[in-house]
Amino acid sequence: MAQQKEDGTKMPLVFYRTSARTEPVLEWIKSLAEDERKEVGRDLMRAQWRWPVGMPLCRPMGGGLWEVRSSLPGKRISRVLFCVHAGQLVALHGFIKKTQKTPQEDLDLAKKRMKEVTGS
Repeated sequence: MAQQKEDGTKMPLVFYRTSARTEPVLEWIKSLAEDERKEVGRDLMRAQWRWPVGMPLCRPMGGGLWEVRSSLPGKRISRVLFCVHAGQLVALHGFIKKTQKTPQEDLDLAKKRMKEVTGS
């Protein structure tokens, strides 16, 4: 079950951090073109302010994993996979979606990182 926040407040967003202290999702966002960065950032902010939020912005992926769905300029689609832990949205993995179905390796990476974050 997704944790809820108090009405009218912004749910904090943090980025998954590796043992080497890098933040792969933040680095991925920074690698995008400026207009794409802005769109992903806008959608992450919408998720923070509206949490819990469903389709079309966010979709549950099962097992506590969620995705923020962004339509980018140039008809590209991005996804940021996240979980809710300790009252925060934790961005675990970001990628450009190239097929209709989310690739299993992207889901597996996000689930691995979620286990590191939540300890379960």
